[in-house]
Order: sequence, then C-alpha cells, then structure tokens
Amino acid sequence: MKYYAESHEWVEIVDGIATVGISEFAAEELGDLTYVEMPAVGAVFAAGAVFGSVESVKAASDIYAPLAGKVCEVNDALTTAPELLNDAAEGDGWICRFSDVDQSGLSRLMSREDYLKSIGK
Repeated sequence: MKYYAESHEWVEIVDGIATVGISEFAAEELGDLTYVEMPAVGAVFAAGAVFGSVESVKAASDIYAPLAGKVCEVNDALTTAPELLNDAAEGDGWICRFSDVDQSGLSRLMSREDYLKSIGK
C-alpha cells in the first residue's frame, strides 16, 4: 500500500525497505521534468526533511522525506531520463529507497483515497 504526504510524495514499504517518489499529480503540475537532484546513498533524513529536488520547464520543487530513514538506493535511470517521472511517477519513476525506516510516521501520512480527496480529485 502506498502512503502520501501533503507535500505530494509517496512511500511504499516492502520487506522493511521504503520506496519513495513524487505523486502523479505533482509530476503533472510540474510539467516536463528536466532534472532530478537525488540524495547520496548512505545519507540519513528525518521525516519532513528536504532530500532532493526536481526541476521542470515550469518550476523547481523540493522533495521531502515522507518518513525518517537512510538512503540505501537511488534510481540512477532518472539521471539520464528525468522524464520517467512524468511517464511513471508512481512506478519506474521512483526516486530513492530508504532502509532503517521509522514506520511510526505512517500514521501522519494519507491513504491514496484521502490524498486524492485532498487535491480535489
């Protein structure tokens, strides 16, 4: 199950590893993405901390950690193909994965249904 933050990130935890990305809505609002700044593997972030950014022809936006954790992998494909975020923001366009995740923060995140209501969809 995916969980969503008010700041438009999503997280899905499988076997203790959290995959993180931006929502399809955020990718649509930003327009054609041209650059993704990703965190360094091994970096540790608190929930709500800025861990990267995305840039498009329209705007630049920070990306916030939906949960606390340690970056264990980044999606290298985004380095050469940032448009993956536009094509599959909640699939192959994931940004990074966290280990050592503090799952207690899930209670502050929204279900997909609640997220869609929050953005008026």
